[in-house]
Amino acid sequence: MDRTESQVVVVGAGPVGMTAAALLAARGVPVTVFERNTTTSDEPKAISLDDESLRVYQSAGLADRILRVIVPGTGTRYYDASGAPVFQARSPRPFRLGYPFKNPFAQQDLERELFAHLAAHPLVTMRMATEVRDIGLVPDGVVVSYASAAEPDDGVRAVHTPYVLGCDGGKSIVRRTLGVGMTGRSHPEPWLVVDVLDDHHNERYGMHHADPARPHVIIPGRGGRCRYEFLLHPGEGTPESGPDFELVRRLLEPFRTITPEQIERAIIYRFNALVADQWHQDRAFLLGDAAHMMPPFAGQGLNSGIRDAANLCWKLADVLGGRLDPVALDTYERERRGHAEATVRLSERLGRVVMSTNRRFALRRDAYLAAALRDADARSFYEEMRYRPPHVYESGLIAPRCDDTVGPTGVMLGQPRTFDTSRGRTMLLDEVVGTGWALLGIGVSPEDLAEAAHLVDAVEPTAVLVSIDDRLPSGGTECLVDVDGGLDAEFAPYRGQFVLVRPDHFVAAVWTRRQPPALDALHVTAFDDRRPALVAG
Repeated sequence: MDRTESQVVVVGAGPVGMTAAALLAARGVPVTVFERNTTTSDEPKAISLDDESLRVYQSAGLADRILRVIVPGTGTRYYDASGAPVFQARSPRPFRLGYPFKNPFAQQDLERELFAHLAAHPLVTMRMATEVRDIGLVPDGVVVSYASAAEPDDGVRAVHTPYVLGCDGGKSIVRRTLGVGMTGRSHPEPWLVVDVLDDHHNERYGMHHADPARPHVIIPGRGGRCRYEFLLHPGEGTPESGPDFELVRRLLEPFRTITPEQIERAIIYRFNALVADQWHQDRAFLLGDAAHMMPPFAGQGLNSGIRDAANLCWKLADVLGGRLDPVALDTYERERRGHAEATVRLSERLGRVVMSTNRRFALRRDAYLAAALRDADARSFYEEMRYRPPHVYESGLIAPRCDDTVGPTGVMLGQPRTFDTSRGRTMLLDEVVGTGWALLGIGVSPEDLAEAAHLVDAVEPTAVLVSIDDRLPSGGTECLVDVDGGLDAEFAPYRGQFVLVRPDHFVAAVWTRRQPPALDALHVTAFDDRRPALVAG
Protein backbone atom coordinates (compact mmCIF):
# COMPACT_ATOMS: atom_id res chain seq x y z
CA MET A 1 0.00 0.00 0.00
CA ASP A 2 1.27 3.47 -0.94
CA ARG A 3 1.18 6.54 1.24
CA THR A 4 0.24 9.63 -0.70
CA GLU A 5 1.88 12.97 -0.01
CA SER A 6 -1.55 14.49 -0.48
CA GLN A 7 -3.37 15.20 2.75
CA VAL A 8 -6.78 14.91 1.12
CA VAL A 9 -8.04 12.62 -1.65
CA VAL A 10 -11.06 13.92 -3.55
CA VAL A 11 -13.15 11.28 -5.33
CA GLY A 12 -14.83 12.81 -8.36
CA ALA A 13 -13.69 15.58 -10.71
CA GLY A 14 -17.08 17.16 -11.27
CA PRO A 15 -17.64 20.81 -10.33
CA VAL A 16 -17.98 20.12 -6.59
CA GLY A 17 -14.90 17.89 -6.40
CA MET A 18 -12.74 20.31 -8.36
CA THR A 19 -14.06 23.25 -6.33
CA ALA A 20 -13.10 21.44 -3.11
CA ALA A 21 -9.65 20.67 -4.50
CA ALA A 22 -9.15 24.31 -5.50
CA LEU A 23 -10.20 25.57 -2.06
CA LEU A 24 -7.86 23.17 -0.29
CA ALA A 25 -4.92 23.95 -2.58
CA ALA A 26 -5.51 27.69 -2.11
CA ARG A 27 -5.01 27.07 1.62
CA GLY A 28 -1.78 25.14 1.12
CA VAL A 29 -3.19 21.60 1.36
CA PRO A 30 -1.79 18.99 -1.11
CA VAL A 31 -4.69 17.24 -2.87
CA THR A 32 -5.12 14.25 -5.19
CA VAL A 33 -8.27 13.99 -7.30
CA PHE A 34 -9.45 10.59 -8.60
CA GLU A 35 -11.84 10.63 -11.57
CA ARG A 36 -13.01 7.50 -13.41
CA ASN A 37 -13.59 9.34 -16.71
CA THR A 38 -10.69 10.18 -18.98
CA THR A 39 -11.64 13.87 -19.27
CA THR A 40 -13.98 16.32 -17.68
CA SER A 41 -17.58 16.15 -18.83
CA ASP A 42 -18.45 17.70 -22.19
CA GLU A 43 -22.18 17.72 -21.41
CA PRO A 44 -24.23 20.65 -20.09
CA LYS A 45 -25.77 19.66 -16.76
CA ALA A 46 -25.91 22.33 -14.03
CA ILE A 47 -27.04 25.67 -15.42
CA SER A 48 -26.85 28.39 -12.73
CA LEU A 49 -24.23 29.80 -10.35
CA ASP A 50 -25.33 32.21 -7.65
CA ASP A 51 -23.43 35.03 -6.00
CA GLU A 52 -22.43 32.86 -3.03
CA SER A 53 -20.75 30.40 -5.37
CA LEU A 54 -18.89 33.12 -7.24
CA ARG A 55 -17.61 34.44 -3.91
CA VAL A 56 -16.35 30.94 -3.11
CA TYR A 57 -14.44 30.92 -6.40
CA GLN A 58 -12.96 34.28 -5.45
CA SER A 59 -11.56 32.74 -2.27
CA ALA A 60 -10.04 29.92 -4.35
CA GLY A 61 -8.35 32.41 -6.71
CA LEU A 62 -10.68 31.45 -9.54
CA ALA A 63 -13.10 34.36 -9.90
CA ASP A 64 -11.57 35.79 -13.07
CA ARG A 65 -11.66 32.40 -14.78
CA ILE A 66 -15.26 31.68 -13.82
CA LEU A 67 -16.58 35.14 -14.69
CA ARG A 68 -15.47 34.49 -18.27
CA VAL A 69 -18.03 31.70 -18.70
CA ILE A 70 -21.17 33.11 -17.05
CA VAL A 71 -24.02 35.37 -18.08
CA PRO A 72 -24.32 38.05 -15.37
CA GLY A 73 -27.89 37.15 -14.55
CA THR A 74 -30.80 39.09 -13.13
CA GLY A 75 -32.90 36.35 -11.55
CA THR A 76 -35.95 34.35 -12.65
CA ARG A 77 -39.17 35.56 -14.29
CA TYR A 78 -42.35 33.61 -13.58
CA TYR A 79 -45.27 33.38 -16.02
CA ASP A 80 -48.86 32.37 -15.28
CA ALA A 81 -51.05 29.78 -16.98
CA SER A 82 -51.85 32.17 -19.84
CA GLY A 83 -48.20 33.04 -20.50
CA ALA A 84 -48.35 36.51 -18.92
CA PRO A 85 -45.42 37.58 -16.71
CA VAL A 86 -46.29 37.62 -13.00
CA PHE A 87 -43.12 38.71 -11.19
CA GLN A 88 -39.35 38.52 -11.45
CA ALA A 89 -37.36 37.17 -8.52
CA ARG A 90 -34.16 39.13 -7.94
CA SER A 91 -31.61 39.74 -5.21
CA PRO A 92 -32.97 41.79 -2.29
CA ARG A 93 -29.63 43.65 -2.19
CA PRO A 94 -27.89 43.54 -5.58
CA PHE A 95 -24.15 42.95 -5.45
CA ARG A 96 -24.20 42.46 -1.65
CA LEU A 97 -21.79 39.53 -1.96
CA GLY A 98 -19.72 41.25 -4.62
CA TYR A 99 -21.16 39.44 -7.65
CA PRO A 100 -24.29 39.21 -9.81
CA PHE A 101 -27.07 37.29 -8.14
CA LYS A 102 -28.00 34.31 -10.36
CA ASN A 103 -25.86 33.51 -13.38
CA PRO A 104 -26.50 31.05 -16.24
CA PHE A 105 -23.50 29.06 -17.47
CA ALA A 106 -22.65 25.82 -19.25
CA GLN A 107 -21.21 23.10 -17.01
CA GLN A 108 -18.66 21.95 -19.56
CA ASP A 109 -17.22 25.49 -19.63
CA LEU A 110 -17.01 25.59 -15.83
CA GLU A 111 -15.32 22.17 -15.67
CA ARG A 112 -12.81 23.18 -18.33
CA GLU A 113 -11.77 26.26 -16.34
CA LEU A 114 -11.58 24.36 -13.05
CA PHE A 115 -9.50 21.58 -14.60
CA ALA A 116 -7.06 23.99 -16.24
CA HIS A 117 -6.52 25.72 -12.90
CA LEU A 118 -5.97 22.47 -10.99
CA ALA A 119 -3.77 20.87 -13.64
CA ALA A 120 -1.36 23.81 -13.34
CA HIS A 121 -1.42 23.96 -9.52
CA PRO A 122 1.70 22.56 -7.81
CA LEU A 123 -0.29 21.16 -4.87
CA VAL A 124 -2.84 19.25 -6.97
CA THR A 125 -2.49 15.83 -8.63
CA MET A 126 -5.23 15.00 -11.13
CA ARG A 127 -5.65 11.23 -11.62
CA MET A 128 -8.05 10.89 -14.55
CA ALA A 129 -9.21 7.49 -15.86
CA THR A 130 -8.83 6.22 -12.29
CA GLU A 131 -11.73 4.38 -10.74
CA VAL A 132 -12.09 4.13 -6.97
CA ARG A 133 -13.16 0.60 -6.06
CA ASP A 134 -13.33 0.75 -2.28
CA ILE A 135 -12.45 2.83 0.75
CA GLY A 136 -11.52 1.57 4.19
CA LEU A 137 -11.54 3.58 7.39
CA VAL A 138 -8.43 3.12 9.55
CA PRO A 139 -7.49 4.87 12.81
CA ASP A 140 -5.19 7.44 11.21
CA GLY A 141 -6.95 7.98 7.90
CA VAL A 142 -8.58 6.28 4.94
CA VAL A 143 -7.33 3.57 2.58
CA VAL A 144 -8.49 4.16 -0.98
CA SER A 145 -8.41 1.23 -3.42
CA TYR A 146 -8.36 2.19 -7.08
CA ALA A 147 -7.59 0.96 -10.58
CA SER A 148 -6.07 3.15 -13.28
CA ALA A 149 -6.82 2.70 -16.96
CA ALA A 150 -3.44 4.30 -17.65
CA GLU A 151 -1.72 1.54 -15.63
CA PRO A 152 -3.84 -1.57 -16.34
CA ASP A 153 -1.03 -4.00 -15.50
CA ASP A 154 -0.93 -2.72 -11.93
CA GLY A 155 -4.43 -4.02 -11.18
CA VAL A 156 -6.08 -2.66 -8.04
CA ARG A 157 -3.80 -0.55 -5.90
CA ALA A 158 -4.32 1.16 -2.57
CA VAL A 159 -3.23 4.46 -1.12
CA HIS A 160 -3.37 5.72 2.46
CA THR A 161 -4.50 9.32 3.01
CA PRO A 162 -5.58 11.35 6.06
CA TYR A 163 -8.95 12.43 4.61
CA VAL A 164 -11.29 11.54 1.74
CA LEU A 165 -14.01 13.71 0.20
CA GLY A 166 -16.72 11.84 -1.70
CA CYS A 167 -17.74 14.24 -4.46
CA ASP A 168 -18.75 11.46 -6.83
CA GLY A 169 -22.40 12.22 -7.47
CA GLY A 170 -25.72 10.56 -6.86
CA LYS A 171 -24.32 7.04 -7.38
CA SER A 172 -21.39 7.76 -5.06
CA ILE A 173 -19.05 4.81 -4.50
CA VAL A 174 -17.85 6.54 -1.33
CA ARG A 175 -21.37 6.69 0.09
CA ARG A 176 -22.15 3.12 -0.90
CA THR A 177 -18.89 1.82 0.56
CA LEU A 178 -19.61 3.59 3.82
CA GLY A 179 -23.02 1.91 3.87
CA VAL A 180 -24.88 5.23 4.03
CA GLY A 181 -28.46 5.35 2.78
CA MET A 182 -30.51 8.28 1.51
CA THR A 183 -33.90 9.49 2.70
CA GLY A 184 -36.48 11.19 0.52
CA ARG A 185 -38.23 10.33 -2.70
CA SER A 186 -37.86 10.24 -6.44
CA HIS A 187 -40.39 12.14 -8.54
CA PRO A 188 -42.07 9.97 -11.19
CA GLU A 189 -42.75 12.72 -13.73
CA PRO A 190 -40.33 12.63 -16.68
CA TRP A 191 -38.86 15.88 -17.99
CA LEU A 192 -37.18 16.48 -21.32
CA VAL A 193 -34.06 18.65 -20.94
CA VAL A 194 -32.63 20.04 -24.19
CA ASP A 195 -29.52 22.20 -24.56
CA VAL A 196 -29.38 23.88 -27.95
CA LEU A 197 -27.13 26.18 -29.98
CA ASP A 198 -27.84 29.17 -32.25
CA ASP A 199 -30.80 30.25 -30.15
CA HIS A 200 -32.46 33.66 -30.36
CA HIS A 201 -33.10 34.08 -26.64
CA ASN A 202 -30.86 36.77 -25.16
CA GLU A 203 -32.56 37.43 -21.82
CA ARG A 204 -30.34 37.58 -18.73
CA TYR A 205 -32.96 35.82 -16.63
CA GLY A 206 -34.49 32.37 -16.54
CA MET A 207 -38.15 31.92 -17.51
CA HIS A 208 -40.47 29.54 -15.65
CA HIS A 209 -43.76 29.05 -17.50
CA ALA A 210 -46.53 27.70 -15.24
CA ASP A 211 -48.69 26.46 -18.12
CA PRO A 212 -50.64 23.44 -16.79
CA ALA A 213 -50.93 22.07 -20.34
CA ARG A 214 -47.13 21.88 -20.62
CA PRO A 215 -45.03 23.37 -17.78
CA HIS A 216 -41.66 24.43 -19.17
CA VAL A 217 -38.50 26.36 -18.38
CA ILE A 218 -36.26 28.42 -20.66
CA ILE A 219 -32.78 29.52 -19.55
CA PRO A 220 -30.70 31.47 -22.08
CA GLY A 221 -26.93 31.11 -21.92
CA ARG A 222 -23.85 32.61 -23.57
CA GLY A 223 -23.16 32.73 -27.27
CA GLY A 224 -26.54 31.46 -28.47
CA ARG A 225 -26.82 28.57 -26.04
CA CYS A 226 -30.18 27.95 -24.42
CA ARG A 227 -31.74 25.29 -22.20
CA TYR A 228 -35.36 24.18 -22.58
CA GLU A 229 -37.07 21.89 -20.08
CA PHE A 230 -40.51 20.36 -20.71
CA LEU A 231 -42.72 18.18 -18.55
CA LEU A 232 -43.59 15.14 -20.65
CA HIS A 233 -47.04 13.66 -21.04
CA PRO A 234 -47.66 9.92 -20.59
CA GLY A 235 -46.31 7.95 -23.51
CA GLU A 236 -43.93 10.66 -24.75
CA GLY A 237 -40.78 9.14 -23.34
CA THR A 238 -38.92 7.77 -20.34
CA PRO A 239 -35.34 8.00 -19.09
CA GLU A 240 -34.87 4.42 -20.22
CA SER A 241 -36.02 5.06 -23.80
CA GLY A 242 -34.53 8.51 -24.20
CA PRO A 243 -35.88 11.22 -26.55
CA ASP A 244 -35.93 10.95 -30.31
CA PHE A 245 -35.37 13.95 -32.56
CA GLU A 246 -39.05 14.16 -33.50
CA LEU A 247 -40.06 14.71 -29.85
CA VAL A 248 -37.45 17.43 -29.45
CA ARG A 249 -38.47 19.10 -32.71
CA ARG A 250 -42.17 19.05 -31.80
CA LEU A 251 -41.73 20.54 -28.32
CA LEU A 252 -39.37 23.24 -29.57
CA GLU A 253 -41.56 24.14 -32.54
CA PRO A 254 -43.47 26.95 -30.75
CA PHE A 255 -40.14 28.60 -29.92
CA ARG A 256 -37.78 27.88 -32.82
CA THR A 257 -36.81 25.49 -35.58
CA ILE A 258 -34.08 23.00 -34.75
CA THR A 259 -31.69 20.71 -36.58
CA PRO A 260 -29.88 17.72 -35.06
CA GLU A 261 -26.57 19.59 -35.28
CA GLN A 262 -27.95 22.35 -33.05
CA ILE A 263 -28.67 19.99 -30.15
CA GLU A 264 -25.87 19.79 -27.58
CA ARG A 265 -27.73 17.40 -25.34
CA ALA A 266 -31.23 15.97 -25.09
CA ILE A 267 -32.10 13.70 -22.20
CA ILE A 268 -35.12 12.64 -20.19
CA TYR A 269 -34.83 12.99 -16.42
CA ARG A 270 -36.75 12.03 -13.34
CA PHE A 271 -35.74 14.28 -10.46
CA ASN A 272 -34.77 13.13 -6.98
CA ALA A 273 -35.27 14.76 -3.59
CA LEU A 274 -32.90 12.79 -1.37
CA VAL A 275 -30.54 13.53 1.52
CA ALA A 276 -27.87 11.15 2.81
CA ASP A 277 -28.52 9.77 6.29
CA GLN A 278 -24.95 10.59 7.30
CA TRP A 279 -22.58 13.09 5.72
CA HIS A 280 -19.39 11.73 7.21
CA GLN A 281 -17.87 8.78 8.99
CA ASP A 282 -14.56 9.31 10.75
CA ARG A 283 -12.31 10.87 8.07
CA ALA A 284 -14.54 10.34 5.03
CA PHE A 285 -17.00 13.06 4.00
CA LEU A 286 -19.80 13.38 1.45
CA LEU A 287 -20.37 16.55 -0.58
CA GLY A 288 -22.69 17.66 -3.38
CA ASP A 289 -24.98 15.07 -4.97
CA ALA A 290 -23.30 12.36 -2.91
CA ALA A 291 -24.86 14.05 0.15
CA HIS A 292 -28.06 15.52 -1.30
CA MET A 293 -30.00 15.53 -4.57
CA MET A 294 -32.77 17.99 -5.36
CA PRO A 295 -35.14 18.94 -8.16
CA PRO A 296 -33.88 21.83 -10.31
CA PHE A 297 -36.69 24.32 -9.75
CA ALA A 298 -34.79 26.44 -7.21
CA GLY A 299 -31.54 26.27 -9.20
CA GLN A 300 -29.62 25.19 -6.09
CA GLY A 301 -28.25 21.70 -6.78
CA LEU A 302 -24.70 22.66 -7.72
CA ASN A 303 -24.74 25.76 -5.54
CA SER A 304 -25.54 23.61 -2.51
CA GLY A 305 -22.56 21.39 -3.30
CA ILE A 306 -20.32 24.43 -3.58
CA ARG A 307 -21.60 25.56 -0.17
CA ASP A 308 -20.61 22.15 1.20
CA ALA A 309 -17.07 22.61 -0.09
CA ALA A 310 -16.89 26.16 1.25
CA ASN A 311 -17.97 25.00 4.70
CA LEU A 312 -15.72 21.95 4.98
CA CYS A 313 -12.48 22.79 3.20
CA TRP A 314 -11.29 25.66 5.38
CA LYS A 315 -11.96 23.51 8.46
CA LEU A 316 -9.88 20.69 6.99
CA ALA A 317 -7.08 23.13 6.21
CA ASP A 318 -7.13 24.52 9.75
CA VAL A 319 -7.20 21.02 11.29
CA LEU A 320 -4.28 19.91 9.12
CA GLY A 321 -2.49 23.15 9.97
CA GLY A 322 -2.93 22.58 13.70
CA ARG A 323 -5.22 25.56 14.28
CA LEU A 324 -8.45 23.62 14.87
CA ASP A 325 -9.07 20.49 16.90
CA PRO A 326 -10.24 17.62 14.63
CA VAL A 327 -13.55 17.58 16.51
CA ALA A 328 -14.34 20.79 14.59
CA LEU A 329 -14.96 18.66 11.51
CA ASP A 330 -18.06 17.24 13.18
CA THR A 331 -19.70 20.64 12.64
CA TYR A 332 -19.71 20.20 8.84
CA GLU A 333 -22.90 18.14 8.79
CA ARG A 334 -24.38 19.99 11.75
CA GLU A 335 -24.06 23.32 9.95
CA ARG A 336 -24.90 22.24 6.41
CA ARG A 337 -27.62 19.59 6.75
CA GLY A 338 -30.48 21.86 7.84
CA HIS A 339 -30.01 24.31 4.99
CA ALA A 340 -29.63 21.55 2.41
CA GLU A 341 -32.80 19.79 3.61
CA ALA A 342 -34.72 23.07 3.55
CA THR A 343 -33.47 23.76 0.02
CA VAL A 344 -34.60 20.31 -1.13
CA ARG A 345 -38.06 21.02 0.32
CA LEU A 346 -38.16 24.42 -1.40
CA SER A 347 -37.23 22.84 -4.73
CA GLU A 348 -40.04 20.32 -4.36
CA ARG A 349 -42.54 22.99 -3.33
CA LEU A 350 -41.67 25.22 -6.30
CA GLY A 351 -42.10 22.24 -8.60
CA ARG A 352 -45.55 21.46 -7.18
CA VAL A 353 -46.78 25.06 -7.31
CA VAL A 354 -45.16 26.48 -10.42
CA MET A 355 -45.16 23.30 -12.52
CA SER A 356 -48.62 21.97 -11.66
CA THR A 357 -50.62 20.28 -14.42
CA ASN A 358 -53.93 20.77 -12.59
CA ARG A 359 -55.70 23.59 -14.44
CA ARG A 360 -58.11 24.42 -11.60
CA PHE A 361 -55.22 24.67 -9.16
CA ALA A 362 -53.22 26.79 -11.66
CA LEU A 363 -56.10 29.27 -12.04
CA ARG A 364 -56.51 29.55 -8.24
CA ARG A 365 -52.72 30.02 -7.91
CA ASP A 366 -52.69 32.77 -10.51
CA ALA A 367 -55.66 34.56 -8.92
CA TYR A 368 -54.01 34.40 -5.51
CA LEU A 369 -50.74 35.82 -6.82
CA ALA A 370 -52.48 38.58 -8.77
CA ALA A 371 -54.22 39.71 -5.57
CA ALA A 372 -51.19 39.25 -3.33
CA LEU A 373 -48.81 41.18 -5.56
CA ARG A 374 -50.96 44.30 -5.23
CA ASP A 375 -49.63 44.53 -1.67
CA ALA A 376 -46.14 46.04 -1.49
CA ASP A 377 -44.91 43.73 1.28
CA ALA A 378 -46.17 40.61 -0.48
CA ARG A 379 -44.61 41.73 -3.76
CA SER A 380 -41.29 42.20 -1.97
CA PHE A 381 -41.63 38.73 -0.43
CA TYR A 382 -41.81 37.15 -3.88
CA GLU A 383 -39.58 39.48 -5.86
CA GLU A 384 -36.81 39.40 -3.22
CA MET A 385 -37.11 35.62 -2.85
CA ARG A 386 -37.73 35.77 0.88
CA TYR A 387 -39.23 32.29 0.58
CA ARG A 388 -35.71 30.87 0.28
CA PRO A 389 -34.39 29.20 3.45
CA PRO A 390 -31.96 31.55 5.21
CA HIS A 391 -28.34 30.39 5.14
CA VAL A 392 -27.72 30.85 8.86
CA TYR A 393 -25.89 28.65 11.37
CA GLU A 394 -27.44 28.43 14.83
CA SER A 395 -24.91 25.91 16.12
CA GLY A 396 -21.49 24.66 15.11
CA LEU A 397 -18.30 26.71 15.13
CA ILE A 398 -20.16 29.72 16.51
CA ALA A 399 -19.40 31.31 19.89
CA PRO A 400 -22.33 31.90 22.27
CA ARG A 401 -23.74 35.42 22.12
CA CYS A 402 -22.63 37.85 24.81
CA ASP A 403 -25.29 39.65 26.83
CA ASP A 404 -24.38 43.15 25.63
CA THR A 405 -23.95 42.47 21.91
CA VAL A 406 -26.45 43.33 19.21
CA GLY A 407 -25.01 42.08 15.92
CA PRO A 408 -25.95 38.53 14.85
CA THR A 409 -23.60 35.54 14.73
CA GLY A 410 -23.85 32.58 12.35
CA VAL A 411 -24.70 34.79 9.38
CA MET A 412 -22.66 35.42 6.25
CA LEU A 413 -21.17 38.87 6.01
CA GLY A 414 -21.64 40.66 2.75
CA GLN A 415 -18.75 41.85 0.63
CA PRO A 416 -19.26 45.59 0.20
CA ARG A 417 -16.96 47.92 -1.68
CA THR A 418 -14.70 49.87 0.62
CA PHE A 419 -11.84 52.35 0.44
CA ASP A 420 -8.72 50.93 2.08
CA THR A 421 -6.66 53.84 3.38
CA SER A 422 -3.54 51.66 3.69
CA ARG A 423 -3.58 50.89 -0.04
CA GLY A 424 -5.21 54.07 -1.19
CA ARG A 425 -7.81 52.40 -3.39
CA THR A 426 -11.32 51.00 -3.49
CA MET A 427 -11.57 47.21 -3.05
CA LEU A 428 -14.03 44.47 -2.24
CA LEU A 429 -13.97 43.47 1.43
CA ASP A 430 -12.55 39.97 0.83
CA GLU A 431 -9.67 41.47 -1.16
CA VAL A 432 -8.74 43.43 1.96
CA VAL A 433 -9.11 40.74 4.64
CA GLY A 434 -7.89 37.75 2.60
CA THR A 435 -9.04 34.14 2.78
CA GLY A 436 -8.26 33.35 6.43
CA TRP A 437 -9.83 34.46 9.68
CA ALA A 438 -10.58 38.16 10.07
CA LEU A 439 -11.18 40.37 13.09
CA LEU A 440 -13.07 43.56 12.35
CA GLY A 441 -13.36 46.41 14.80
CA ILE A 442 -16.42 48.49 13.97
CA GLY A 443 -15.95 52.07 15.12
CA VAL A 444 -13.58 51.10 17.94
CA SER A 445 -10.19 52.53 18.85
CA PRO A 446 -6.98 51.09 17.39
CA GLU A 447 -5.83 50.20 20.89
CA ASP A 448 -9.00 48.23 21.64
CA LEU A 449 -8.69 46.36 18.34
CA ALA A 450 -5.12 45.39 19.21
CA GLU A 451 -6.27 43.97 22.56
CA ALA A 452 -9.11 42.06 20.89
CA ALA A 453 -6.69 40.64 18.31
CA HIS A 454 -4.52 39.33 21.16
CA LEU A 455 -7.51 37.33 22.40
CA VAL A 456 -7.85 35.43 19.10
CA ASP A 457 -4.27 35.44 17.84
CA ALA A 458 -4.25 31.62 17.71
CA VAL A 459 -6.18 31.76 14.40
CA GLU A 460 -3.87 34.48 13.05
CA PRO A 461 -6.68 36.81 11.96
CA THR A 462 -6.30 39.82 9.71
CA ALA A 463 -7.28 42.68 12.03
CA VAL A 464 -8.99 45.62 10.36
CA LEU A 465 -10.58 48.82 11.64
CA VAL A 466 -13.86 49.78 10.02
CA SER A 467 -14.64 53.49 10.22
CA ILE A 468 -18.23 54.66 10.70
CA ASP A 469 -20.15 57.96 10.85
CA ASP A 470 -18.14 59.51 8.01
CA ARG A 471 -15.12 59.86 10.29
CA LEU A 472 -11.51 58.70 10.32
CA PRO A 473 -9.60 57.58 13.40
CA SER A 474 -7.09 60.08 14.72
CA GLY A 475 -3.37 59.82 14.08
CA GLY A 476 -3.65 58.56 10.51
CA THR A 477 -4.53 55.01 11.57
CA GLU A 478 -5.23 52.77 8.57
CA CYS A 479 -8.84 51.67 8.21
CA LEU A 480 -11.69 50.89 5.85
CA VAL A 481 -14.18 53.61 4.96
CA ASP A 482 -17.53 53.55 3.21
CA VAL A 483 -17.78 54.66 -0.43
CA ASP A 484 -21.37 53.88 -1.50
CA GLY A 485 -23.39 53.09 1.62
CA GLY A 486 -22.73 49.35 1.42
CA LEU A 487 -20.06 49.15 4.13
CA ASP A 488 -22.10 51.25 6.58
CA ALA A 489 -25.23 49.17 5.91
CA GLU A 490 -23.41 45.87 6.37
CA PHE A 491 -21.83 46.78 9.69
CA ALA A 492 -24.62 48.90 11.20
CA PRO A 493 -25.66 46.02 13.54
CA TYR A 494 -22.08 45.73 14.84
CA ARG A 495 -21.40 49.33 15.81
CA GLY A 496 -18.86 49.56 18.65
CA GLN A 497 -18.22 45.79 18.58
CA PHE A 498 -15.58 43.30 17.47
CA VAL A 499 -16.56 40.80 14.78
CA LEU A 500 -14.59 37.57 14.33
CA VAL A 501 -15.20 36.22 10.83
CA ARG A 502 -14.44 32.66 9.74
CA PRO A 503 -12.63 31.94 6.46
CA ASP A 504 -16.01 31.10 4.87
CA HIS A 505 -17.23 34.65 5.71
CA PHE A 506 -19.63 33.59 8.49
CA VAL A 507 -19.59 35.53 11.75
CA ALA A 508 -18.11 33.29 14.44
CA ALA A 509 -18.22 35.68 17.40
CA VAL A 510 -19.27 39.21 18.34
CA TRP A 511 -18.27 41.00 21.51
CA THR A 512 -17.60 44.34 23.15
CA ARG A 513 -14.61 45.39 25.20
CA ARG A 514 -16.69 45.01 28.36
CA GLN A 515 -17.62 41.38 27.74
CA PRO A 516 -15.28 39.18 25.68
CA PRO A 517 -16.82 35.94 24.36
CA ALA A 518 -16.40 32.34 25.44
CA LEU A 519 -14.50 30.88 22.50
CA ASP A 520 -14.43 27.19 23.49
CA ALA A 521 -17.13 26.38 20.89
CA LEU A 522 -14.71 27.32 18.11
CA HIS A 523 -12.43 24.34 18.94
CA VAL A 524 -9.27 26.34 18.29
CA THR A 525 -6.31 24.37 19.60
CA ALA A 526 -4.30 27.22 21.09
CA PHE A 527 -6.85 29.66 22.53
CA ASP A 528 -5.73 30.92 25.95
CA ASP A 529 -8.18 32.37 28.43
CA ARG A 530 -7.12 36.00 28.17
CA ARG A 531 -10.40 37.57 29.21
CA PRO A 532 -9.03 39.20 32.41
CA ALA A 533 -6.21 40.84 30.45
CA LEU A 534 -8.69 42.18 27.92
CA VAL A 535 -11.06 43.60 30.48
CA ALA A 536 -8.35 45.25 32.57
CA GLY A 537 -8.09 48.98 32.13
